[in-house]
Amino acid sequence: MVVRKLLAVAGLILAAAPGQAAWAATPSPGKVIDRPVPTTGCGKRPPVPAGVATTRTVVSGGISRTYLLHLPAGYRPGRATPVVLSFHGRTRTSEYQRELTGMDGLNAIVAYPQGTIGTDGAPSFQGAPYSSGVDDVLFTSDLLTQLQRGLCVDPARIYVSGKSNGGGFAGLLSCRLAGRIAASAQVSGAFYPQGGVCEPSRPTPIIEFHGAADTTIPYGGNATKGLPPIADWLAGWAARNRCLAGPVTSTPVAGVTRSVWLRCAAAVEHYRIGDLGHTWPSTTPNPDSATPTVIDATPLIWKFFRDHRLANCGAGFTH
Repeated sequence: MVVRKLLAVAGLILAAAPGQAAWAATPSPGKVIDRPVPTTGCGKRPPVPAGVATTRTVVSGGISRTYLLHLPAGYRPGRATPVVLSFHGRTRTSEYQRELTGMDGLNAIVAYPQGTIGTDGAPSFQGAPYSSGVDDVLFTSDLLTQLQRGLCVDPARIYVSGKSNGGGFAGLLSCRLAGRIAASAQVSGAFYPQGGVCEPSRPTPIIEFHGAADTTIPYGGNATKGLPPIADWLAGWAARNRCLAGPVTSTPVAGVTRSVWLRCAAAVEHYRIGDLGHTWPSTTPNPDSATPTVIDATPLIWKFFRDHRLANCGAGFTH
């Protein structure tokens, strides 16, 4: 029943919600923009009410795409506000991701993009063997541009995150949109080779969470599927971010190992949760699992994001 409900919702991804035409009609640039973009939405009346999630659309690559948009209750049109994008996993939906992460509670503009139907008949994002072939990097770039035109977005504080396939895609965005995003977070990330070569335009702060008991995206990797061991994926980012030492490990709570690389051009941080499967870490039950674990990923991600800003956004980028 749950799967049928999710797929039914996913079937709406190409349909525009009523009453959105004016905002959704904003022309998309039609190309990936891997650099800071000036925000022109400050002072404008927001297109959606604050404190509730609203379905919006943006045309990207000739396709009408949807996402859920949530403005914090204290949103002010004259105050630059950070943006967090949160990408769902394979077979899931933007609404599922919203319920799973609880990111509506952040003091940020949060968008939950909806994936397209892949070769397996389920929604997903770019960078996996089952993805649809749609350019989701372009979709992300166009979505950010639309947000910056309609809302008072702080271009120095744009962040991406995701779970499983969505986490892998957030990692892919760290490779392709590093000039525009300030930091990236992955939970149970699926880092398939279909994502391509990772050559970011700048070092990008990375935080990753993974369960040692994950059998869907194994911590030790899966050579048959091309999935790397998580340790190897992290080592790759330590090299890209020019880390000179580490990782240094600690145990914030029993069963969790926190690893931090040192003397880096951009931060690399990792949480290994010993008894966690393929679920979003939470100390309360969530849609992934009725069994809580010992840490909450969402507040740790938000703290990591708040510690990082895009350095090359000067005066005039928010007006």
